[in-house]
Amino acid sequence: MLIKRIGYYLVGLSIGCIGVYFFWQKKKATFDYGMDARTLKSIRIKERLFSDDAKNAMYKFDIDTLKISTILYNGDVDFGKGKPRQKPCAEYYITGKKELENVSLLVKRCDSTATIEKVIVE
Repeated sequence: MLIKRIGYYLVGLSIGCIGVYFFWQKKKATFDYGMDARTLKSIRIKERLFSDDAKNAMYKFDIDTLKISTILYNGDVDFGKGKPRQKPCAEYYITGKKELENVSLLVKRCDSTATIEKVIVE
């Protein structure tokens, strides 16, 4: 009897989880709960500016804004190399993943803008 109830519970829970997954997927909702995800999202939603140093490095190493956006979407934030508590504009060091793992960004996030200060290619 108890095993039967647990079985019904698990079947219902599974169906509910699948339904919620597809429902939220269509709404394009994001769940940015980790520190990296929150930081990257707060940078992505601001007006993006590029310093002259960053523009020169992008030109030199053939890096376009799509690659920068990819790094800002799924990169790794190294809080030890940045200055996240700096006022008025925090600085973040972000490294790309997979094919962009040799590209890092130094980003200065202010109230309304996010400035790509440096593009570092290793």
